[in-house]
Amino acid sequence: MSDKKEGLLETVKTVVYALLIAGVFRTLFFQPFWIPSSSMKDTLLVGDFLFVNKMAYGYSKYSCPFGICPIDGRILSSDPERGDVVVFRHPTQGRDFIKRLIGLPGDKVQVQNGVVFINGEEAVQVPDGLFVETYEKQGPQGGYPACANAPVAEGGECIKEKFLETLPGGVTHSVLNIRDTSVDNTGVYTVPEGQYFFMGDNRDNSADSRIERPIGVGFVPAEYLLGRADRIVFSSAGRSLLYFWTWRADRFFKAIE
Repeated sequence: MSDKKEGLLETVKTVVYALLIAGVFRTLFFQPFWIPSSSMKDTLLVGDFLFVNKMAYGYSKYSCPFGICPIDGRILSSDPERGDVVVFRHPTQGRDFIKRLIGLPGDKVQVQNGVVFINGEEAVQVPDGLFVETYEKQGPQGGYPACANAPVAEGGECIKEKFLETLPGGVTHSVLNIRDTSVDNTGVYTVPEGQYFFMGDNRDNSADSRIERPIGVGFVPAEYLLGRADRIVFSSAGRSLLYFWTWRADRFFKAIE
């Protein structure tokens, strides 16, 4: 074999090995995730880039790309905790979602006047000022943010009320309020065994477990959990992660609360 052919073969082998290593790393340890929507503001902004800790809850068939892992149920599993920010596979849409875990198996969850109650205990909300952003297209999808002070002209200030919510168990995080919606007052959701109840922190702009599938998320079985989001790596305010001049310097390696 000529030196040229040997060199080409070695290059191909190197690329194949690199792809295999990357595939194993993504399957077992950390999966990259880019925030495409506003449902988790202001905890997560459109354009935040993070790695999902796939070791946190163990593994199911959905831990592999395209759901091809030959796993029945979950292995090496650990239970998620209330307040975790979790990436999961939508049970019917086949897309990955990111929301906050509110209800554990057996919990009774209800929303009254925009306030969450879990097993009858109020998740107390304390006013925390305003969340202000520019009314402009965001991310590659080019969507505009929803504003409590609508209508807002292009380039104007888009304002939402902000609260600090403390869940039973002590996790405190930020939530936003835009307006009164149909899911600000709900019936009681009883979370089935082996399933979980999720909500977005941007409460009035989130399709989550308050809404049944296929439009919403409904209850999410444990096998669809992919991992926990712990830290933002970097964040881009532009239409692409490659537009480094739009990166948000204050969000580099920011912990997710």
